[in-house]
Amino acid sequence: MVNLVIMRHGEAEPLSSEDSQRQLNARGQHEVSQMALWLQHHYAAFDWVWASPYQRTRQTAELMLAKQAPFSQLEIVPQLVPDGDAALFKAYFDARISEKPDARVLLVSHMPLVSFLVEAFTVPDQAPIFSPAQLACIDYQPGQRGRLLERLAPQELALLSF
Repeated sequence: MVNLVIMRHGEAEPLSSEDSQRQLNARGQHEVSQMALWLQHHYAAFDWVWASPYQRTRQTAELMLAKQAPFSQLEIVPQLVPDGDAALFKAYFDARISEKPDARVLLVSHMPLVSFLVEAFTVPDQAPIFSPAQLACIDYQPGQRGRLLERLAPQELALLSF
């Protein structure tokens, strides 16, 4: 069962002085929309979509949420910023999930945090590199090590039929 999906935001505008305000570019919006459609067809709806407060992650989360059930809720989580601490976030996640252990959650964040989150929730010393809009699907139970079931990037969708 996939109950945790970790996703990197879609491709964004070039670096600027205000990194937190960078917007998704057209390619990023298209790739995120494709990933949202794929998730909608392959997995049950999320209870929560949690995103970093940065503009590009909020835009990614909103595009993902558009393909989710009406009960799915967006929440901005300050700990999901690029330099966030994966171990501290995992403890926060476990505490929040203990209230609703069967919850399904999509996390939208940044490199390098997304890599460290996959490592924290699954196998130590195996932090994968994420391309924009790539996601990792994990079977996770609080307080345990989860199992990485699959990783998928937008460029791989062309190889799949759904």
